[in-house]
Amino acid sequence: MTRTILASATKELVMGFDQPFVMIGERINPTGRKLFSKELKERNYWRVKKEVLAQVAAGAQMLDVNVGVPLADEPAIMAEVIPLIQSITDAPLCIDSSIIEALESGLSVYKGRALVNSTTAEEDVMERVLPLVKKYDACVVAISNDDTGISEDPDVRFEVAKRIVNRASDYGIKPEDIIVDPLVMPIGAVNTAGKDVFRLLGRLRNELKVNTTCGASNVSFGLPNRHAINNAFLPMLAGAGMTSAIVNPLHEGLVQAVRAGDVLAGNDPNCRQWIKANRVPAPEGENGGRGGRGGRRGRRRRG
Repeated sequence: MTRTILASATKELVMGFDQPFVMIGERINPTGRKLFSKELKERNYWRVKKEVLAQVAAGAQMLDVNVGVPLADEPAIMAEVIPLIQSITDAPLCIDSSIIEALESGLSVYKGRALVNSTTAEEDVMERVLPLVKKYDACVVAISNDDTGISEDPDVRFEVAKRIVNRASDYGIKPEDIIVDPLVMPIGAVNTAGKDVFRLLGRLRNELKVNTTCGASNVSFGLPNRHAINNAFLPMLAGAGMTSAIVNPLHEGLVQAVRAGDVLAGNDPNCRQWIKANRVPAPEGENGGRGGRGGRRGRRRRG
């Protein structure tokens, strides 16, 4: 059984087909957020701390860290942000950048085993990213596109992913250390997008035996009430074999949907995590609660 092992300095996270679905928090990302971009450029990290704590509290088991701001010193910012985040959470991190110097800057200060986001099948990208992954004993997200772009044909995307897995082996990177992003198409534009990715996930799991991830919200792009579609999509992805996704855990109902999927897939033994998250505390005075006598004991039977 495939196991992808990620870790912080003090906590290990296992990704696998029989493991709970891994939610990778997406909110440490300034894309489309002018104020956040301005703060990062000024090396003001209070919002980073806020997003870390909120996402972990909501249920994210891992956090994606993207500090890409135009004209900012991204390698320097990454070198400061990674230790800061690791000082306030033990969640493993995904270091996310298209700039190779920023990736290495983050990896060089990271304590544990990080996830690198990402490589494509473009030869020049693999030649830059894969040696770095091997050097720092990291894992890597492999995105199923190449020099020709993104194919709508899931079989073509499978072959692209296979090419990355084979190329990574040349650097001594094992399939279990590769997490494939099969690329989710917008269902509003490609009506078969859901069925296509479900079929592709089956091939990735059974033939390549790799763990998988995606930007799950892509499926609802351009549609109204996107959160409802996303929340329904995530357990379906897990049922088809996907083992993680980059999500916003603060969206209402998302974490509950994922955890319910874990229960129904048998990946929450004895429903422990579900019960822990959803148990309703007994009111004071009942069943041994404060101020009570504990159930029937202490009550005198009348007459």
